[in-house]
Amino acid sequence: MATINTLSSLPLPPGSFGLPFIGETLSFLRDPNFAKKRHKKYGPVFKSQLFGRPTIFLLGAEANHFLLTHENQYFSTSWPHSTKVLLGPAALSVQTGAEHQQRRKLLSQAFQPRALAGYVTTMEQITHRYLHKWEQLGTLTWYPELRNYTLDIACKLIVGTESGSQSKLGEWFKTWCDGLFTVPIPLPGTKFGRAMRCRELLLGEIEKIIQQRQQEANLAQDALSLLLQAKDEEGNSLSIDELKDQVLTLLFAGHETLTSAIASLCRLLAQHPEVLAAARSEQQQLAIEEPLTLEHLKQMSYLEQVLKEVLRVVPPVGGGFREAIKPCEFNGYSIPQGWSVLYQISRTHQDSSIYDQPEHFDPERFGAERAEDKFKPFSYVPFGGGIRECLGKEFAKLEMKVFAALLVRHYKWELLPEQNLELVMVPTPHPQDGLQVSLRRFQSEL
Repeated sequence: MATINTLSSLPLPPGSFGLPFIGETLSFLRDPNFAKKRHKKYGPVFKSQLFGRPTIFLLGAEANHFLLTHENQYFSTSWPHSTKVLLGPAALSVQTGAEHQQRRKLLSQAFQPRALAGYVTTMEQITHRYLHKWEQLGTLTWYPELRNYTLDIACKLIVGTESGSQSKLGEWFKTWCDGLFTVPIPLPGTKFGRAMRCRELLLGEIEKIIQQRQQEANLAQDALSLLLQAKDEEGNSLSIDELKDQVLTLLFAGHETLTSAIASLCRLLAQHPEVLAAARSEQQQLAIEEPLTLEHLKQMSYLEQVLKEVLRVVPPVGGGFREAIKPCEFNGYSIPQGWSVLYQISRTHQDSSIYDQPEHFDPERFGAERAEDKFKPFSYVPFGGGIRECLGKEFAKLEMKVFAALLVRHYKWELLPEQNLELVMVPTPHPQDGLQVSLRRFQSEL
């Protein structure tokens, strides 16, 4: 790393700060090719101004490696003001340093293999229920349905409530999510103002669930029960206020990003019938008739490759914000202390120096012979990396795999014509017209 004297002589990255205060925020939120256009113009490192702060964009596996392995040394987690406020001060995603490490350890108890094994049956039951409902509908707009599906699983496995999507929670959650990446004007009619109101409503509902649970003699098998019993190294439990923020974050992580990933799976398989046929063939060869277990899911190696490729092509989170807590340099450019830095997941996954024909949907790239993601560290980062890698990563992969196995095994679906499949990127990637499909049961020998 360069000395302070050397750093002061290095240039800032090229780029534009845009308009006063607002910078290039609106373009960033509205244009899915914002970073792509600027990388083409300025190269792998450029500066901008987002959410009122000077921001440096970094691209590539080396940039990811540099940023994600220097947490607490040169960088600290940072979010736009709107995100930070709506997640809450006690949320794991906004905590830093030793506090983050302690809380992460405590929350990870809800995602240990033993806990995950206990979630499979519930995931399978809810998946069957929704697949049957969609079969009865015949044609449907799938994305809002998938939102309900993932919210029901998240509510059941995280806080133990049934059919969360059919309660006020579903409506409040959508409004809250829509405000996460917005200009933070806290007035009643703005997206951010409405989201703030829904945060209070959600926390009130979560508090009721926590208080009810604390009075029960036998705790249920869900994440909240594990968190209520969990103690840190000093024997302290989580306070009610912290529990509320952590549960809200877990519900978000187990719902919003998963909906995006599952919708991408459904769309990409419909667009690539040869991949769907290969995934279906694997299910037919396995011929599993009894309820799914973790052992069954481990046998689905081709399906695993399909899911990895879905997350490469359309990662639910396109990148991550950090703040430079010390001046440093990357690629010959100065990164000043106090600036935001944004590493890019989706753009890294399209790097042709790492992935052969990255624009193609090709699960074979993750087979043992090619293993393209193994050539460079931090070249495949759908869940981030380093000490802040997504805590619910295995939960998300498990739910995607249960859903995909049952869908592929039992159903056929087609994308309806004349719909806009372009992706809206905020808050997570989803098709413009909500993914309109016709779906029917597949008659197979299974």
